[in-house]
Amino acid sequence: MAADGACAHIESVTDVKKAKRRECEECVKIGSSWVHLRTCQTCGGTRCCDSSPNRHASKHARASSHPVICSAEPGERWLYCYPHDAMAEY
Repeated sequence: MAADGACAHIESVTDVKKAKRRECEECVKIGSSWVHLRTCQTCGGTRCCDSSPNRHASKHARASSHPVICSAEPGERWLYCYPHDAMAEY
């Protein structure tokens, strides 16, 4: 699925999980806002990007050791691996 040269974490994603809702589940809990959304490819949770005030997606990746996210933005089709700082389109 991923492009040649992608890391093993990205290569292990065989079926991309899409956002169930267009909102950051953590920001909703605290009444905050977000810029862009990312969906965890391990658990399927959708959280805000590092351009957002709370950076919930990267915090989740560090706390859970879930390495890969996909963009949850309309029209964007890419995966990103936090540990390897690797990206691939799908």
